[in-house]
Amino acid sequence: VEMAETVLPLVSEPPPGSAVNDVLKLIYPYRIELVLGLLTLAFLLITVVRPKRLIPPQLFDPRFLPHVAVLLVIFEIVLNFGIIKFIRYTEIDWVAYMQEVKGVIDGEYDYNNLRGQTGPLVYAAGFVYVYTALYWLTDQGTNILRAQLVFAVLYVAFTSVVLYVYARSARVPPWALVLLCLSKRIHSIFVLRLFNDCVAMFCLYVAVALFVRHRWNWGCFWFSVGVSIKMNVLLFAPSLLLLLVQQLGAVRAALPLAICAIVQLVLGAPFLLENPYSYVGKAFELGRQFIYFWSVNWKFVPEDVFLSKPWAIGLLCAHVSALLLFAHFRWCRGEGLLAAIRKTRPLSTDYILLVLFSGNFVGVVFSRTLHYQFYVWYFHTLPFLLWSTPFSTSLRYGDIPPRPTGVNLGV
Repeated sequence: VEMAETVLPLVSEPPPGSAVNDVLKLIYPYRIELVLGLLTLAFLLITVVRPKRLIPPQLFDPRFLPHVAVLLVIFEIVLNFGIIKFIRYTEIDWVAYMQEVKGVIDGEYDYNNLRGQTGPLVYAAGFVYVYTALYWLTDQGTNILRAQLVFAVLYVAFTSVVLYVYARSARVPPWALVLLCLSKRIHSIFVLRLFNDCVAMFCLYVAVALFVRHRWNWGCFWFSVGVSIKMNVLLFAPSLLLLLVQQLGAVRAALPLAICAIVQLVLGAPFLLENPYSYVGKAFELGRQFIYFWSVNWKFVPEDVFLSKPWAIGLLCAHVSALLLFAHFRWCRGEGLLAAIRKTRPLSTDYILLVLFSGNFVGVVFSRTLHYQFYVWYFHTLPFLLWSTPFSTSLRYGDIPPRPTGVNLGV
């Protein structure tokens, strides 16, 4: 349903006045069902009717991944500007973001005194710098259209980097990349909501693009920038640590890890000098209490359990245990975790992506809370994870979830 809503949401209910508009108005209430039918027919062609006779073979040939990627980027340019033109912007956090950075612009560097209408500032210094730039670019946050255009450009750049990563791997067939461009929610998160998750994940995928080229120092630089915008990027940290040790060894891995730390210190310097305890306590608060109403992954858990400390500790223990199991039996299959980190080796693109993407998804599964915008944390990794399994194409297609969930392991 989510993908169906993407194809025909660009036109608000058509006004009367012409025969064409009257026809559009007639089918408007059934647009989702119509697109669902078309998508179902296309899916049947792909999975049942042996579509290589009906669909260009290039869509199944990994050598044509770059060509398909270029076409998808062009499609995204048109689609994003169409969404901005025809779909109404929805205010959620933008005003709060502007209020938070306004305090810094006014000369306040103590995180205890920085807040917006939704509460205190809980993001690190990178967020402040990015949204301060947006504050000035958008006439102190009042020019929403200009902000949407900035995020449309960001979305196209984001998609380009993600498609580049998939083209480097060539594990996923070109036709499956279309799935990455059919999410209504992802487009909404970028150009209709302007969430900081978008900027953080863009930095993360730039880092991933550098990791698959074995540019570990620059990759860690961008990784740390992403962490400074939103802390969810740290879900990739355990996987990254394993990759660094496997590729470089424990001693040489110290340099990229130091780069991560230096980036945080440099970006956070003005706030650390003012009040280091408030900055670290607010921007990297691990024990934050989340609001049950907004959580979408643990709704089946009673609120008192959701808010309890044993529940948080239990999820943390489950997260660490799952990572160790993945590392020992999946990522280091055949030799075990301890043996794998004792010797260096060149790492393939597929292995790097598998470790990073599955490690992040494990973290998502055991997150204490997920909001709808957190979908961008893992959506673009799902095709790769699904094509890393022995599942059939139909099962892979059906496993891509339309909503964030805390119980679907995905791999």
